[in-house]
Amino acid sequence: MDTQDLSAPRRAEPALADNPPRSGVVHDNVRHTANFTVVGNHLAQHPELSLLAIGLGCHIQSVRAGTPVDIKSLAARFKEGTARISAALRELEAHGYLRRERRRAADGRIVTRTVSCNDPRAWRRTADAGCPDRPARPVRRERSGSERTSHPRGTGRKALPAVPQPSCQAPALLQTAVDLLADLRRHDSRLLLSATETAHLAPGVAAWLERDVRSTAVRHALTTDLPPEGLRRPAALLAHRLTAQLPPPPPFRAPAAPPPPHYALRNCDGCDRGFRAPETETHCRDCRNSPRP
Repeated sequence: MDTQDLSAPRRAEPALADNPPRSGVVHDNVRHTANFTVVGNHLAQHPELSLLAIGLGCHIQSVRAGTPVDIKSLAARFKEGTARISAALRELEAHGYLRRERRRAADGRIVTRTVSCNDPRAWRRTADAGCPDRPARPVRRERSGSERTSHPRGTGRKALPAVPQPSCQAPALLQTAVDLLADLRRHDSRLLLSATETAHLAPGVAAWLERDVRSTAVRHALTTDLPPEGLRRPAALLAHRLTAQLPPPPPFRAPAAPPPPHYALRNCDGCDRGFRAPETETHCRDCRNSPRP
């Protein structure tokens, strides 16, 4: 009874690769036919985003349109606190996977809408083609699979970190940002930026300005507590500060109620008493409420 039947068929094993690697992960994949989301490797394998930002970006791309993705709603859904979720959202916004656009609703209110972009590279190319006045900035090209991100040849230096993008590419707003960056050298001679560096950083400054941050506050955030020495790449430091210290959007403020109408003084046709009312009213309140003979 205890003799094993060696000819008995073994249980079915998962269909793995014909030549699995000796180490590392081996994929046991099943083809999805419903309830799935396609996520690009440029997000899932992003070389600069944190693991929390990558996971949060995949989650936001998987939910239906209209699902709340603000900090409080995400903190109620996941175990991470509001501080970590806020930092991850700023990472996604800095790399173009999230955009915050301010729109005027039908009732006249200004509301902030969060836009999830599953491929920031395509959006940037479209935005650049549709906005000739937009300052040019380098767009890094990422390849699928195991290929590495390519950088422009001949630079000899690492590309500058990405900066936040404003929701509105207004030429006047970007020009204010360029002027602010060009004036930084008056506060610290080491902050002398090239035209290319200024064009790269200008959208990040514009993202601060459209959040109701004064130019003096932006300048203070960029020039305070600089290292006393060893500032070899000031543009990279400014790009980091624009991303890491990006303030949240301003709180919504309901529009002020219109002032009450001021009517001219007129005499009542019934009692000749003075009263204020629209021109269509010919009798005062007492005469309107009292029965007429």
